[in-house]
Amino acid sequence: MTNNLAKNRRVPAEWELPVAIMVAWPHMDTDWQHMLDNVQTCYVDLITAITKWHSVIIVAPDIDSVKPFLNHIDPKKLIYFQTQTNDTWTRDYGAIAVEDNNSIYAADFCFNAWGMKFAACFDNLVTQKMCDSGLITSERLNYRNFVLEGGSIESDGQGTLLTTAECLLSPNRNATMSRQEIEEYLKSELGFTHQLWLRHGYLAGDDTDNHIDTLARIAPYNTIIYVGCNNPNDEHFNELSLMKQELMAFRTPQGDPYSLIELPMPDPIFDNEGLRLPATYANYLVTPNAIFMPAYGQPQNDELAAQIVQMAFGMPVEQIDCRPLIQQHGSLHCATMQIPLKSLCIE
Repeated sequence: MTNNLAKNRRVPAEWELPVAIMVAWPHMDTDWQHMLDNVQTCYVDLITAITKWHSVIIVAPDIDSVKPFLNHIDPKKLIYFQTQTNDTWTRDYGAIAVEDNNSIYAADFCFNAWGMKFAACFDNLVTQKMCDSGLITSERLNYRNFVLEGGSIESDGQGTLLTTAECLLSPNRNATMSRQEIEEYLKSELGFTHQLWLRHGYLAGDDTDNHIDTLARIAPYNTIIYVGCNNPNDEHFNELSLMKQELMAFRTPQGDPYSLIELPMPDPIFDNEGLRLPATYANYLVTPNAIFMPAYGQPQNDELAAQIVQMAFGMPVEQIDCRPLIQQHGSLHCATMQIPLKSLCIE
């Protein structure tokens, strides 16, 4: 497929377009097998919260086995798509919306499970299958020769990209391309004319090579919301302090500094082997109607983070306990992907 777009393209900001939210149901053939009941309860809570505001697309290998979990939800708010999946992190293999001259396209990039760390043979095909089936009616842009995950990029909808060098320059993603070539590609194909690359930032337990959606997020009015660490004894202190300095040095296309808003660092959470998990409040989902935020069973931190984000966006906040999700090193934003309603065939 050729990508015959005009050169007016952009990646809309997450909060701009009316959307449905795509999730993938955890099942026995995923890494969730050992804690399936807990994570399925988390997904029920997540889908229940989202359907107060939006329709939800549920990807699963057996949709009939999923429906009994969700029989309390108006079926008109649920869209099922049956296909095999390796895992549940739809942020990184779902279609990325690209707008060009008021038309929406479904960008389908190669997903190789964060630099070939895990299996991705099924997940890498989900976007193509959704387009081939007619559920996604937008033209599919075949970018399968370039590795890119949705969680690795942040867009303000006006040509600004916020990302991390560690992820985009990973040798197991696009090793044949230099940084300059990658920048030119992102400018040409996605319209990112103003690119902000963080060299610093770190979360213990993260296996995405520093996805930006765990560290810093773009908000309206030239604002960046980021994870801070004020404890010099915390292993994150040095890297997140250096990241803050980088953010302070960034400038808008007009040459102005960004307004910076700091999120608290959750208290440490560990897995059964004593390894720290990548809990972060930056991994929230923003839609035109509401914000969906992870909570981690820490009332003071959870409430403070929600208040900060609510004030930044001026929208209602729904919090979901994501302690089960971080057991597999992801959180709420990682588990969701917005699909513009304009791109969908919904009866």
